[in-house]
Amino acid sequence: MTRLTSGFWVSAYLTRLRLADIPAFVVRKGDVTAGAVLVKLNTLDGRAVCFQRSFDLMTGDRAWVVLTDGDEAEVDASIARQRRFDPDLWVIEVEDKAGRHLLDEPGLAS
Repeated sequence: MTRLTSGFWVSAYLTRLRLADIPAFVVRKGDVTAGAVLVKLNTLDGRAVCFQRSFDLMTGDRAWVVLTDGDEAEVDASIARQRRFDPDLWVIEVEDKAGRHLLDEPGLAS
């Protein structure tokens, strides 16, 4: 099975967000080919959620799961810890008061 590069996926994701009028930006650029991607959803009220892609070894399915959720400063600290462990990591920040991130939509969900 052919996989998209991280850079291509990030570009497509940012385009989908832009078309839905959801502000987003790359906080940290990771490895273009195979870097993992974290998506931070900032609801602009002092709270945030960080999503990471998870792989189910039993089924082979991939899904976005919550890595951390809570006060924005705590979420940022968690992301900083992840960045120290993985220098190839991408971090995308989505800003939406309604909490939209589109990760559950076709083409992005898995």
